[in-house]
Amino acid sequence: MERPAFAGWLDRYVSAWKSYDPQEIGDLFAADAEYRYHPKDEPVVGRDAIVESWLEDRDEPGRFDGEYEPLAIDGDVCIASGWSRDFDASGALDDEYWNIFVCRFDEQGRCRDFVDYWIRSREFARRDGQAEDGATAEGAGTPIGG
Repeated sequence: MERPAFAGWLDRYVSAWKSYDPQEIGDLFAADAEYRYHPKDEPVVGRDAIVESWLEDRDEPGRFDGEYEPLAIDGDVCIASGWSRDFDASGALDDEYWNIFVCRFDEQGRCRDFVDYWIRSREFARRDGQAEDGATAEGAGTPIGG
């Protein structure tokens, strides 16, 4: 995949995340794609399961933004860097993550393997008493919700 094609895919990824349109989401992924929200997660397997996963935990309209750009490309492996931001009801920044996406693509330009390596912004992690990796300040190494 060439850089302009990957940049276009990343733009469509953000658009799909904001729209929650099942067709728009599904168009990003190969039928047998694997998607990981975190490197240690078990993958969500298959286009339909990925679409369903996205639709299960929606952000409210206007409360999410993201911007990602190509960082490196080696054959079918593409790496992007960028940020994801959540906003409160008033539009103020409420949370922020820095992301590295590692993606593998098929010949049709659909992602067949997606892994999100993320780190929470220090400002928001400190505000909530967490380490940037999601561990609580009190329970070193114990993930929130884990």
